[in-house]
Amino acid sequence: MPYLEKSTYRPDPIFHNGHISTIYSGVIRKFGPPDYDRKKLILPDADFLLLDYKLQDSQKAVILCHGLEGNSRKNYNNVCANYFLEKGYSVFAWNNRSCGGQMNLLPQLYHHASIEDLEYVVKHVAQNGFTKIFLVGFSLGGDQIMNYLGKREIPVEVKAAVAISAPFQLRSSAEKLQSGLSKIYQRRFIGKVKSKIAAKTIQFPDAVPADAAKYIKNFDDVVTRFIIPVHGGYSDLDDYYLNASPGNSVAGIKLPLLVINAWDDPILGTKDHPVEMAKAHDYLFLETPAHGGHCAFPPKYSHHPYSVVRAFEFVEEMG
Repeated sequence: MPYLEKSTYRPDPIFHNGHISTIYSGVIRKFGPPDYDRKKLILPDADFLLLDYKLQDSQKAVILCHGLEGNSRKNYNNVCANYFLEKGYSVFAWNNRSCGGQMNLLPQLYHHASIEDLEYVVKHVAQNGFTKIFLVGFSLGGDQIMNYLGKREIPVEVKAAVAISAPFQLRSSAEKLQSGLSKIYQRRFIGKVKSKIAAKTIQFPDAVPADAAKYIKNFDDVVTRFIIPVHGGYSDLDDYYLNASPGNSVAGIKLPLLVINAWDDPILGTKDHPVEMAKAHDYLFLETPAHGGHCAFPPKYSHHPYSVVRAFEFVEEMG
């Protein structure tokens, strides 16, 4: 597919700084959630997910996937949900394990390549009669979508997907988070993750290393001290970064995918704008605006972030 080099996103000059865009959209400007109903989905391993939803169109639905230590009611999810609801879609916003206000029951939490739960949510929505399902994910949620599409057999009801501010190579993003002002986002993420891991050491002393949280200072530590020993499936840090990165699974994607990654995103690294990969891929549309920050893209003349409007335009075109 063509690399969408000439993005039409033109923000106000104040938002020509990725940190300002990110902080404004994530902290300062507030978007309330829709009037959701909530359902607890019991998973095959007897754990659970919390699913927020609002029904409108009985055929068309969007499934929203939140970012690291986010939830279904974060600003970026709310503004996306409200926009798609305005356009008549049904919306399903799911929470990864431990997110959404309730701690999950098992030792495992979630990570960029834990796609079984997303797969379960997609099947749940399809089984409820929706014939046109679209996936929209932010940051980690975008990575989960790309890994899911690249590694699983996808139901015919799923027609297209959008990933916003999503790392392609996790090592590259992890390195970015350890440099300059980006360290402020790492501290925020790590603080939340450490508290959950500490709770798991008490809840499951035989499954979670007792000192798992104590020495965690960055995302590498989260992987080596918790994800690998508790989640399994990876031999070491290099193996995780290789096999959990969506850049290594997108070759298997066989339906239209739009990725919107800004060049000034303070969380994306040097390998998270894979232009040549997009040019050679039959289904990958990559748009790389000069500005936009992380899960932000504040609008100049509208109440709706550019990324959300583009996501809607894309699924309408592809659906």
